[in-house]
Amino acid sequence: MLFSLNRLTSVVALICFSGFLVACGSGGNGSSGSAVSATTSAGVAGLIKLNQVGFLPESMKLAVVPDVSETGFKVVKAGTTTEVFSGRLGMGVVWDASGERVKLADFSSVKAPGDYQIHIEGLADSHVFTIAADAYEPLLAASIKAFYFNRASAELLSEHAGKFARPLGHPDTQVLIHPSAASDARPAGFVITSPKGWYDAGDYNKYIVNSGIATYSLLAAYEHFPELFDAQNLVIPESGNSLPDLLDEALWNLEWMLSMQDPNDGGVYHKLTNKNFDGTVMPHQATSERYVVQKTTAAALDFAAVMATASRVFAQYENQLPGMSAKMLAAAESAWAWANANPAITYQQPSDVKTGEYGDKNLADEFAWAASELYVTTKNDVFYSAFKPSETQITVPSWGDVRGLAWVSLAHHRDHLTTVADQALIAKRIESLAASLHTAWSVSPYKTSMQKGNFVWGSNSGALNQALMLVQAYRLTGKREYLDVAQSQLDYVLGRNATDTSFVTGFGERSTLHPHHRPSEADEIAEPIPGFIAGGPQPGQQDKSGCNATYPSNLAAKSYLDNYCSYASNEIAINWNAPLVYVTAAVQALTPK
Repeated sequence: MLFSLNRLTSVVALICFSGFLVACGSGGNGSSGSAVSATTSAGVAGLIKLNQVGFLPESMKLAVVPDVSETGFKVVKAGTTTEVFSGRLGMGVVWDASGERVKLADFSSVKAPGDYQIHIEGLADSHVFTIAADAYEPLLAASIKAFYFNRASAELLSEHAGKFARPLGHPDTQVLIHPSAASDARPAGFVITSPKGWYDAGDYNKYIVNSGIATYSLLAAYEHFPELFDAQNLVIPESGNSLPDLLDEALWNLEWMLSMQDPNDGGVYHKLTNKNFDGTVMPHQATSERYVVQKTTAAALDFAAVMATASRVFAQYENQLPGMSAKMLAAAESAWAWANANPAITYQQPSDVKTGEYGDKNLADEFAWAASELYVTTKNDVFYSAFKPSETQITVPSWGDVRGLAWVSLAHHRDHLTTVADQALIAKRIESLAASLHTAWSVSPYKTSMQKGNFVWGSNSGALNQALMLVQAYRLTGKREYLDVAQSQLDYVLGRNATDTSFVTGFGERSTLHPHHRPSEADEIAEPIPGFIAGGPQPGQQDKSGCNATYPSNLAAKSYLDNYCSYASNEIAINWNAPLVYVTAAVQALTPK
């Protein structure tokens, strides 16, 4: 069963797919998983819900229980009646996001390594969960390797991809300038080369704006917790070279991003795309002409922020990548200059292009983020002034609102900033947001900081980005409650939610089986590629008219459909996987041993 993988001490064993995917097939992705996925909404409401992957020995450990008459619960060794702990259930409380009345079971005092279940008289025992010092290492490895599986311009060989090997798709060495992106130096139809990068989501297009927050989150994970990654072996083509595998993977996308900057003026193309979405085919079967479309201010600023970040991260690898750090910083400064000369060019979808927009009319947050990253990297006070600290509030990050990322970098580097930086303001911004999230968590029947209004498209990334910001407060203040709420957000996406689903493919006894992801659907392999997180519940159900399956509920926290047709709740995306990487790493690194 999948839970037993959490005790593997070798990350290599996890991603040696001839072994790992056999285990996946007999657990969350096998026949029993398919049967569980058909459970009705009413049936799900009667289940004990918890993090199906597991816990570190010293982490907070909670389960959500239906409002039954029983007042107590037991923790038993998995598959037995051997009791290791008993506790009292909390009072029944209704969660407005799911319409359920539930109780809470707290078994944080159970710390001995092993496999366990929650037992309550009259209910089915919970999913099996593991307690182990390395409980999240396999999850961390798989969530990073998901980016490898979404590489463009790459053949995935069996020695790296196992059964998910595939031919090269989208070489992107003959990309056309779309009329919306034309200039005197590069007129419409001009051919450029723009290979590499990651497919943005379940489709085969590449977008600078979304690459921005995704790549930054991976770079931040390395900046903040390098010890987790320096010796990690993900079994990717670059494994064993002189860079950590996480940085090798980030570099695959960074090199594509660099190719999206017009060397003639510093502007950055918004996206590289077909004119229409591809069908459900493998990458090498998708052969439509590819275009770079329009330069935008948002693209230039997101590019500038990420390149400034990458410049300082890769500066320590000058011997391995001569000149790369300086190249990235020069590119960032050039994009910044273009954006300031063109401060309000927002994306306008051309009439002949039907793919994703990532349109954004408010650019103040992008200006703030780019300015902060350039300030942190260069220590030039001009950039701190451009950041406008007194005017820049803090929010949970998303691709369309990146203000929070600016404060993350300032907080991390606070001991190395110039004297103009307002240290008290940096701390105040970080802790004020964390305190509000903690308040939401404290009154939540499910013990999550997710509230009813947070269930928007990609809600799982919202949960994880809340956790990312809580981690900053813990790192800043040392207050354990912030780490505990971050843990709760990880618990939420791994099963302690109203759908009783671990939203990460391949992890948990009841995990996402049918993500909206073209390779996972078109490869004729029963289980999905592991390590991807689904978008998650949201009541909009924008795909409902095109689905041959029915959503189990209209309630915000239950409006999730594990079906390929559900791009509104079950698609994958790089900006959703990136905070999964960050939060998993943070919880693994920061939880006391």
